[in-house]
Amino acid sequence: MSIDIASALRHAAARGLDRLDARMLLLHALGRAPHDRAWLLAHDGDALDAPVQAAFDAACTRRLAGEPVAYLTGEKEFFGLALRVDARVLVPRPDTETLVEWTLDVLAGLDAPSVLDLGTGSGAIALAIRSRRADARVQAIDASADALAVARANAERLGLPVAFAHGSWLQGHTGRHDCIVSNPPYVAAADPHLAALAHEPLAALASGADGLDDIRAIVSQAPAHLAPGGWLLLEHGWDQAGAVQALLAAAGFAQVHSRDDLAGIARCTGGKWPAVE
Repeated sequence: MSIDIASALRHAAARGLDRLDARMLLLHALGRAPHDRAWLLAHDGDALDAPVQAAFDAACTRRLAGEPVAYLTGEKEFFGLALRVDARVLVPRPDTETLVEWTLDVLAGLDAPSVLDLGTGSGAIALAIRSRRADARVQAIDASADALAVARANAERLGLPVAFAHGSWLQGHTGRHDCIVSNPPYVAAADPHLAALAHEPLAALASGADGLDDIRAIVSQAPAHLAPGGWLLLEHGWDQAGAVQALLAAAGFAQVHSRDDLAGIARCTGGKWPAVE
């Protein structure tokens, strides 16, 4: 039996689905833009075709099982860019925009700066930087060939030239950069919160007993690949700012400090490599 839009959304709410999630999934099933919520209100009495209703019900079931909305719709907005995402990459988080903004601040005043994004995933950080700095030479590395396929497709679709390479952090990399930026795995392997992220790639989330193994590797490798006066900027867990600051300071970085995310939590930490080595 056919139902209308309002009834479909009420049924989804009765199943326990978040209202915004339900609207985004219904818009996707209808083939409409994810921000077209006003259209739903204006057409809440419209009947849903059987295929649309079936697609919406199936998406609701998958969402209630914990699958991210971005995987179900195939798209996530990040820094004004519509990125295609799927289970091969992490879903870009709004908090990571803080890392992009910090990078752009570091690059201000530099002509044709060189930037390296480590663990690029969907390409979110690299592409966001390139979208705001057309003169920047942006490179991006990831250990996952699947993730690189997603990132390259996003770059091509958005028309944003970024040089992608396969590798484990900076091993085998050559060249020096004005800024190295990364949102690496930083969750402790035994963290119970990982259960809620079971649909996303574990290798992009967990990093050793304390969650800092990959950050340690990046901090130790980065100095050989930073131009004098270049910056290393890292995203990390909500309670890791002090530990990351200590790692950077011990490695010889100067001006080490952290920046808060949208919730006022210190989630990014960076340091400047001395101009005179």
